[in-house]
Amino acid sequence: MYGRDEKKKSLTLIVLSLLVLSGCVVLFLCFGSTPVAADLLPNTNNPYRVLAPIQSGDLTIFPVVLVSGGKPPSWQYITLDEGLSSGEVIITEAGRARGLVRDRGLRRTPHGLDDGLWRQAPPFEDHGMGDAVNRLVLINNSKKPLILLAGEIVTGGRQDRVIGKDRIVPPGSEPIDLSVFCIEHGRWTSTSAFFGMAGKQPTKSFMVQPRVRGAAMAEQNQQQVWSAVHGAVSSMVAAAPSASSSLEEGSAQSTTSYAKAMQLDSVGKKVDEAGEKLLHAREEILSKIRQEHAVGVVAAVKGEVVWADIFTDTDMLAKYWTKLIRSYAAEALTSETRPNHPATVTEAQSLLDMASSGQETSEGEVGVYRYSEMRSGIVAAFVLRALLPGTDFDVHLSKMKMERSPELMPLPRRHQFNLPVPPR
Repeated sequence: MYGRDEKKKSLTLIVLSLLVLSGCVVLFLCFGSTPVAADLLPNTNNPYRVLAPIQSGDLTIFPVVLVSGGKPPSWQYITLDEGLSSGEVIITEAGRARGLVRDRGLRRTPHGLDDGLWRQAPPFEDHGMGDAVNRLVLINNSKKPLILLAGEIVTGGRQDRVIGKDRIVPPGSEPIDLSVFCIEHGRWTSTSAFFGMAGKQPTKSFMVQPRVRGAAMAEQNQQQVWSAVHGAVSSMVAAAPSASSSLEEGSAQSTTSYAKAMQLDSVGKKVDEAGEKLLHAREEILSKIRQEHAVGVVAAVKGEVVWADIFTDTDMLAKYWTKLIRSYAAEALTSETRPNHPATVTEAQSLLDMASSGQETSEGEVGVYRYSEMRSGIVAAFVLRALLPGTDFDVHLSKMKMERSPELMPLPRRHQFNLPVPPR
């Protein structure tokens, strides 16, 4: 009897061991041979949380709040639109920079008092010498730092351009080289000495939509930008049939201009319809967003989460609200994606939680700003950080889903810093 019990126990132990071993084999086959991509692992340290969405047709916006980390101190700055409309910010073709002079000190002239600001020095003939497609010259004559966001449009010069990267320009700066991309393929004739805003009215302000913005920021390739612009303009014309005749009535180059297409009444109306709830109830929505202390948004088009824009505070989000919403609405209007189920809070949060595990590259200007890019095969993140005295905090975060595989992405560049020139 005793021997039989021992045999039973031995058999039971053998069976249990085999079961455990087979379970381990199954687990290894399921998970051990296919490691989880680092891109898909949630970022448990993410300080941002997504709130309930606001929907307008095919466009869904999720407000984003900061749930951890200290609130940055308030600071004074100007936006591109504010600087251009006041005349304190000057943008011109690179070849015209030699025609700009600074009045040193205050002295009385037949034209009034010189005030130390950069201006065109007449007479100056524009021969286009030194002009370049991907380079403009910018001067910030204001007494505040200027914030530039990738995707913002300037019109005029020899071609309309889009800002290629976020950056901060210190007040009273010397002329700086501005990295841009052309969004008007086919024109190289000067229409104005200086560049102006794309939206002639605050309610009509816009920047390029995520399709074009992504090509400029992530691809950093002029041909890719032109391709994205062509696709967007073609889709706009298709969505607003009366826009086709309007474009044809103008010059032949008009059909290649993103800004001109967006400025057409027929296209603008369609864009505003796509974002109607978010634009027409702007003040009401912003009032609620201020109560919730939202600092950014995640945008979804036809059920697909496509982009996130997060700022340092609610006031900055409010300043860019119309520009951002109209850019997202243009994406919703022209997207060829079939309508899917409405995007969920979980899906929007996942974009923010995804860690950008690719190599990080940075560039900037010592003591002014740092612009960092973090890319992987799944997501790309772009962070603008202020380094001016009394700042040292993130000003703007953009995050997007990558559509191209890692091997097709451009190689990361080395760290680049514009070191201050020592005084003579």
